[in-house]
Amino acid sequence: MKKFANVFATAWGIVAVGAVIGVLAPLLQKLGNPGNMGICVACFERDIAGSLGLHRAEVVQYMRPEIIGFVLGSLVAALLFKEFRPRAGSAPIVRFVLGVFAMIGALVFLGCPWRALLRLSGGDLNAILGILGLAFGIWVGTLFLKAGYNLGRTEKAHSAAGLVMPAIMAGFLVLAILYPPIAGEPKNDILFTSIKGPGSMHAPLIVSLVIGLAIGFLAQRSRFCTMGAIRDLVLFGQTHLFMGILGLVVVAFVTNLVLGQFKLGFEGQPVAHTMHVWNFLGMALAGLAFALAGGCPGRQLFLAGEGDGDAAVFVIGMIVGAGIAHNFGLASSPQGIGPHGVAAVVVGFAVCLVIGLTMRKSAA
Repeated sequence: MKKFANVFATAWGIVAVGAVIGVLAPLLQKLGNPGNMGICVACFERDIAGSLGLHRAEVVQYMRPEIIGFVLGSLVAALLFKEFRPRAGSAPIVRFVLGVFAMIGALVFLGCPWRALLRLSGGDLNAILGILGLAFGIWVGTLFLKAGYNLGRTEKAHSAAGLVMPAIMAGFLVLAILYPPIAGEPKNDILFTSIKGPGSMHAPLIVSLVIGLAIGFLAQRSRFCTMGAIRDLVLFGQTHLFMGILGLVVVAFVTNLVLGQFKLGFEGQPVAHTMHVWNFLGMALAGLAFALAGGCPGRQLFLAGEGDGDAAVFVIGMIVGAGIAHNFGLASSPQGIGPHGVAAVVVGFAVCLVIGLTMRKSAA
């Protein structure tokens, strides 16, 4: 068991995990998920927010099983290998705010770091601007880390506290099973569900859930993290995590070619816009927020599954941020940035910079 537990943390292990995601994400697209969106943590959390009625953008409402699977798969791995460690108390309100602005930045770009990589592997050249912006935002975050930025020490918590986020996700799964979408209806007794647009496009629930569980399990074992990959490369010159994201891109590119899902260009890409400055700046804001929070949105889900209450607060912040983004015209669409998206990005940068400059007290 111990030998098996370590295999995904090796150099080839992290590449293998990236490769698995690179196969499964395009496969989910082939089975019904939106174009170049086999997996997108930000977009799927936005769809969950819509399903719960936190926003009323009718085209992006669906209880995404992949997100549920990420948390529960991570929980299973953490319990199996005795890495379930309930903890919390590291500036939770700051992490909530960072989650809100991370989501706003991601929805200006239209995707999380995972989707940026998957968009590139599907031929969407707009993703290049997003990836450059992500790297820039993380680089700015590393400057704060070098200057002593620290959100403080987490404290050991009761086991029940570490199970709150997995319990919430299990509850979402129960709702999705008991109240499935009704054909042609935007709402059942509980959940909202898109009848057109990206929210109406999804792989079968059981397939999405199983793939989410598998990725959650593997990512928890390997510590797979896109933000961490760039941070470690910039700060320490370490390529371990970075090899994982390279594995994802290369394998996803090949898989998209095999499945006939590759389309090269800027124009006419699915759920994407060509406002390059805002593709860059939106993802730069998200990257800065991820760096200040200590992990990309996928990694935050996996941490929440292994009992990290601070990561769970960040996740809740992202879900609430999705509601704010769509209720107040901040999110982009294929036509371009939302009417108040520019102001939101400016405010987001200001807030993140204040957090980075002021949260410098070292953990006791």
